[in-house]
Amino acid sequence: MIAMEQRLREALSRRQKQSIIDAKLVPSAVLVPIYYKEGQYHILFTKRTDKVKEHKRQISFPGGAHREEDGTLLDTALRECAEEIGLVPTEVEVLGELDDTRTDTSNYNISPFVGVIPWPYQFKVDGWETEELIEIPVSALMDNECLSQQTRVIGGQAVISYSYHYQGRVIWGATARILHQFLDIFAAVIVI
Repeated sequence: MIAMEQRLREALSRRQKQSIIDAKLVPSAVLVPIYYKEGQYHILFTKRTDKVKEHKRQISFPGGAHREEDGTLLDTALRECAEEIGLVPTEVEVLGELDDTRTDTSNYNISPFVGVIPWPYQFKVDGWETEELIEIPVSALMDNECLSQQTRVIGGQAVISYSYHYQGRVIWGATARILHQFLDIFAAVIVI
């Protein structure tokens, strides 16, 4: 368990993060929370409520828009986790960062951070932004039956979009792009 987390930390530190620099986009951050349960790694997702302004009822990672008082984007991701699901920032072991990802419809530039969280944990779903927590084993997400890919042409460029299907739920959009990148890195470290 600890060896896997160390390999993941090393893999994340060796890669060159791809940043998006665009003043028209709203800086934001999310946490990709992973934990070890019943002999395997899981990822924790949130289902957004229909009360929020954007991304209603979508499955996402906990996170949100950067505030000036946050300091760093990592601070943003950890603050949002505390607000949305009651995860205490000091209880997250941050392993590294993934590439920035822009949302297609809402002009956010998302900086994703990967972190190990304790399990079991007494989460507190806020009910305003987050309706429920969804835990999915990494092995289920890595199953080829779970993944759908489509190529679209946007602005003259071919763009691959991903969606993950698990027990009647669909993860798509920016969350699926972030997840796809994480799973590629995770797959590479489990074969070492």
